[in-house]
Amino acid sequence: MKKTILAFLILVVTSFSYAQVTTSPTIFNTTETVTITVDIASSATDCNTLNNPSKVYMHSGIGNEADPWGYNVVGNWGQDDGYGEMTKNSNGTWSITITPKTYYNLTDAQATSATKMGMVFRNAAGNQELKANGCSDIFINVGAFQVTLNSPQEYSTTIISSGSNLNISASNTAGNANYTLSANGSVLDSKIDINAYTYSHSNITSNQNYELTVTQNANTTIKTFLVLVNPGTVSQTMPSGLENGINYNSSDATKATLVLDAPLKDFVYVAGSFNNWAPSSAYVMKKDPSSGKFWLELTGLTSQKTETYQYWVVDETPIANSPVMVKTADPFSTLVLSPFDDSGISSETYPNLPTYPVGQEREVTVLQTGKSDYNWTATNFEKPKKEDLVIYEVLIRDFDEDRNIQDLIDRIDYFKNLNINAIQLMPIMEFEGNESWGYNTSFHMALDKFYGTEDKLKEFVDLCHENGIAVILDIALNHAYGRNPMVRMWMKDADGDGWGEPSSESPYFNEEAKHSYSVGSDFNHQQDRTQYYVERVVNHWVTEFNIDGFRWDLTKGFTQNCSPSDDNCTNSYQQDRVDILKQYADYSWSLDASHYVIFEHLGQDNEEQQWANYKIEEGKGVMMWGKMTDPYNQLTMGYASDSNIERMGSDAHGFTGKRLVGYAESHDEERLMYKNILYGASSGSYNVKDLDTSLERMEALGAITLTIPGPKMVWHFGELGMDNSIFTCTDGSVSADDSCKLSTKPQPQWADNWLGDTNRNSVYDTWSKLNALKINEDVFEGDYTITSGDLTPRIRVWNSTLPSTALNEVVIISNFETTAQTVDPDFPSNGTWYDLMDETGNTSISATNAITLQPGTFKIYGNNIAKSLSIGEVDTTQSFAIFPNPAQNNFKISKAVSEVTIYDITGKLMNHFKGQFNGGYAFDISDLPASLYLVNISDNLGTTQTVKLVKY
Repeated sequence: MKKTILAFLILVVTSFSYAQVTTSPTIFNTTETVTITVDIASSATDCNTLNNPSKVYMHSGIGNEADPWGYNVVGNWGQDDGYGEMTKNSNGTWSITITPKTYYNLTDAQATSATKMGMVFRNAAGNQELKANGCSDIFINVGAFQVTLNSPQEYSTTIISSGSNLNISASNTAGNANYTLSANGSVLDSKIDINAYTYSHSNITSNQNYELTVTQNANTTIKTFLVLVNPGTVSQTMPSGLENGINYNSSDATKATLVLDAPLKDFVYVAGSFNNWAPSSAYVMKKDPSSGKFWLELTGLTSQKTETYQYWVVDETPIANSPVMVKTADPFSTLVLSPFDDSGISSETYPNLPTYPVGQEREVTVLQTGKSDYNWTATNFEKPKKEDLVIYEVLIRDFDEDRNIQDLIDRIDYFKNLNINAIQLMPIMEFEGNESWGYNTSFHMALDKFYGTEDKLKEFVDLCHENGIAVILDIALNHAYGRNPMVRMWMKDADGDGWGEPSSESPYFNEEAKHSYSVGSDFNHQQDRTQYYVERVVNHWVTEFNIDGFRWDLTKGFTQNCSPSDDNCTNSYQQDRVDILKQYADYSWSLDASHYVIFEHLGQDNEEQQWANYKIEEGKGVMMWGKMTDPYNQLTMGYASDSNIERMGSDAHGFTGKRLVGYAESHDEERLMYKNILYGASSGSYNVKDLDTSLERMEALGAITLTIPGPKMVWHFGELGMDNSIFTCTDGSVSADDSCKLSTKPQPQWADNWLGDTNRNSVYDTWSKLNALKINEDVFEGDYTITSGDLTPRIRVWNSTLPSTALNEVVIISNFETTAQTVDPDFPSNGTWYDLMDETGNTSISATNAITLQPGTFKIYGNNIAKSLSIGEVDTTQSFAIFPNPAQNNFKISKAVSEVTIYDITGKLMNHFKGQFNGGYAFDISDLPASLYLVNISDNLGTTQTVKLVKY
């Protein structure tokens, strides 16, 4: 992942003036027209400035004091769509004129209660922005009636000793008002018809949640603040066997024990639904004198009842620019509720989503005792061999229109018919926002609710396993984003908005990244706590969800030896990076000896060899991502220069085993088809820029990628010739820069029925056959040579461990020229060579040096017929006979039967018929792709038989 993801956060701070932003009139109500002007020329800030933009957009929202963005937001970040577009003035400033009530589509109640607007200014692409000094969002007052809480500060937490006093003062504008002060829901004081308020709350012995309600005519403003009584250190030994996070009591569903590792913190309260978010001294966490961890046993819980909680973590003497208290969810949460994102999650995707608790802020953790375990059905799944893997990379958000896990379940036949044997999901862990690639992870152990429930993910994994498909998760453990509790508990927060970057005290993160590809906050993987966290994350997904492997994102960032500006260091061999990633691989294998470990390193061979060859004698070894986009795209476009594809194989990297996940397309690279159509070569009437011509060349691409021994990867919809640019925006346009790379993509593959398009379906069908050959024929686990560098690359694959009667030699030839070419296949032996793409096995040639290939085509020849495609003779002595065989749309059985189950040659369940069927009943197989199948037949007498069937 090379692109920094913008995580647009909702910030709540005390309002102050901004010289670069003015309003006309200065005071305005929501029903009045106001012109907002920003002076970008004199607005140097600590954040990115707007550097001579052709357009300026105001990304803004409106709300109340507690949440200035809360009622509505106008603007689509990174989109040049007119929403929030400003006008340039003659003096170089930019302005926009709005009426807030109509601009933000406010209800009458919202229009009356709105008191704050939040805003950030950006260029059209969204890669430059302007905030306030200190990099906070800009806030302006709405309405003539404004209230200022002078002491203590709004939203502040004051730490006191038991029995101390608190002085409270406030003032308001626009005349006199009425003041009511409440604490923990009870009224303490009321004063009427004043514009300056003071009160002293004396002898405070318990925690206090204050609300100061100020009313002037129809306008009401509420200011909130908090007092915590310092409980001192409650030292008590923690019970053995507890881990950080929630520890459920296996024998008593009324109990659960929380554990928080928070070094340098003085005390922690647990606030939650079980104490009405007003924790008393009974909810002070104890501190284990040995480990220093905080812990608390909760009692009186109700089995299966959903509870929510936060930690209120206090440092009485924080370092400069760090907060006294942080309210945070549990770092080891497996389900969190978010005040920022949950409203955008549909009930169809996540039925009965718990409601975020009223009056709280930031994420809260969900706790539920007595949950029943998922009932797994695929209990004997065996992972495909690493050498046989065909991995299908999927971004759930852009796979189908509902953008959830159910979409994948509903399309299981699409995966099965393509004959892939692994699905790799781009990050599904709780990330910031809903429309995301997922690399802006905030909670690594929680499934993002935008994609569905935990049980829905388990259902998907179970279904995949039932069909012989492994599930791999893309996991971003190089970094975390600002909502992550481990970032927030030790953060620099100079402007007091509750967000920040890691401080020097952080036991998890570097203040400054130690590599040159920084995104988010950079984990320090030499810290013991970071290593513990990573291994807990790995353990959770493997043991709880039966995940078969991880693709580790951005492994170059796992070093402590470099700096953000030193690209040479980052890309050089780093021993600490080698060692820690071996440790993580070992941990995965300790949980599951056959676990897939894949690194996105894209680095130097001498370092990648350390992982690829690690424990290879035990059948392990780390699989490495192998980007080959550029040379393959040269071939598909029709250009010979820089078209050498030798590094698609493991041997060119010096790997002992076949551990290179080679690919021509991934989520990070431009679509081959897009560039084919934009830049393709031509000769006479043959033009690569023609869609159908380019699609045919993608069939040939499959032949010279998938057949090379070792794991391979397909980026979703490459098999249908996806020709939308990776920089396609939500409106279908293509951004001039990379600003739309992360944008939600259109869905033409389903909306336009690409499977029903003859030319697109031909790519899908060809790749399906190639995948079946690769997975099922042992020859493709053998040795190979790649002859390339021109437009007629040749691949030879052989397996000398196979008998001479088997398919043990394969030659693939191709023509990426724009004219017909006579290609020398250079067969390694004389005799008959069979066209392996002919499933009947009837097409063969004698060894020759002269085969003419039309442009954009290929041939795959084998020294024997592929066993997975051969047609066996019908044994008439058996109980049942099926006819016709081969069959196209249906087949019949000679006798009455009660159950018919159809499997493909890898054992995937393809169809199931159960009932009472007379002899001669026609079983419909029109939806099955052409291939060889095994048909298991049973009758009422208990007779069973398996028969081969060829579907053409």
